[in-house]
Amino acid sequence: MSIEEKAKLKIEFLYKNCVGQNLLVEDITKKEFNYEFYIQKDKTSIKVLVYFGKKGIKTILQGDEKSDLYKKVKSIISDELMLELVDPKLKEPEEYIGTDECGKGDFFGPLVVAAVFVNTNTKKNLLRIGVKDSKDLSDYQICILAKEIKKIVSDDFTVVSINPKKYNEVYEQFGNLNSLLNWAHSKALSNLFDKVDCKTVITDKFSNKDLDISSLSKHSDVEFIQETKAERYVGVAAASIIARESFLDWFENKERIGMNLPKGSSIETEVFAKKLLNNIGKEKLSEFAKLHFKTYKKIKSNR
Repeated sequence: MSIEEKAKLKIEFLYKNCVGQNLLVEDITKKEFNYEFYIQKDKTSIKVLVYFGKKGIKTILQGDEKSDLYKKVKSIISDELMLELVDPKLKEPEEYIGTDECGKGDFFGPLVVAAVFVNTNTKKNLLRIGVKDSKDLSDYQICILAKEIKKIVSDDFTVVSINPKKYNEVYEQFGNLNSLLNWAHSKALSNLFDKVDCKTVITDKFSNKDLDISSLSKHSDVEFIQETKAERYVGVAAASIIARESFLDWFENKERIGMNLPKGSSIETEVFAKKLLNNIGKEKLSEFAKLHFKTYKKIKSNR
């Protein structure tokens, strides 16, 4: 990652933390050697600048240092804030594997599950670069952070990406999404267990049922924790970012060949899918879309 990219990531992080604080925050602008944005309240104005250059990145606040606004903004963007990304009441294990998936609600694209092993040292470094739930990050931030996460955790992560054609085949075998998710999470975990010795796994609870670990019988001494909003755990958040990056890569590859497929399952997706089905047929569509979705049933019946 270049110095300029790191500066952009940092200014976006600072901007996001300033928004919603009952402050008027103007858009980020790029100058020759820095990114910046203004914050205003009443008649007071503060400028936040992130410089990039040969000496690295430097964050500067400009404005009346005695003003309440200056003090508030300084508190918001302080380095200490980055360590509060995870709920301070949350008791994280010293080391564990976090897993999360991406793409299960998208008609087009793969289902991706990532598993990431973290310990005390890597968790600290992940927090410092701003790791949080991927849903709270832009696609640009995802791509930058995923690369940094992989550097920090080294080889201690795995990704299982199930392209739509394979997804449709596997879904027919399982008959429901939860069973498929269980299989994909178990696969990612099994691959990571070959690399690390870990006794705790934390994953987001994606159904009312617990994770089926029948395929992980040789790891019967492992504690499996499933919680709603498990992305509060830095290891799960890291997994969500890596999974999202892989998901976005699939779409980017399709764009290179002239297919600008929409994400999600909106009306826009339905309209696009209907035109695509008419042009290429079901067999070819199965290479790009998850055919058990209601979207496919609607467009098929309306042909």
